Amino acid sequence: MTRRQLSSIKKWLYFASGIVFCGFGILGVILPLLPTTVFLILAVACFARSSPKLERKLLQHPVFGPPILQWTKHGAISLSAKKIACSGMAIGYVVFYIIVQPAVWLALGVATMMGAAAYYVLTKPLPPSEN
Repeated sequence: MTRRQLSSIKKWLYFASGIVFCGFGILGVILPLLPTTVFLILAVACFARSSPKLERKLLQHPVFGPPILQWTKHGAISLSAKKIACSGMAIGYVVFYIIVQPAVWLALGVATMMGAAAYYVLTKPLPPSEN
């Protein structure tokens, strides 16, 4: 295979991955336990390497564009997004606990994972506009 062919395949794989991540992001709008912004950030990263038009479209989206830009430029998460994320994790855990009625080891394992995710979110800086 030539370099040109490999480059073309790579570009197509990035594009396909971007579409898949966008799909997961859209599902995240509907399903409360599936994150939205994380998948859209991944989609933007893929589109940056395959489709500048779709990258621009996501970055300019009135709802999803600002949090994506805050993350890509500053590694920052807004206070409202932190509240929503942590509330979603807490509600998700309660729903999990009630529906699954897990063994103690599983309940603690899931709580540890969600706690680690919440810690990660809470320790990220606020965007410059919120400081």
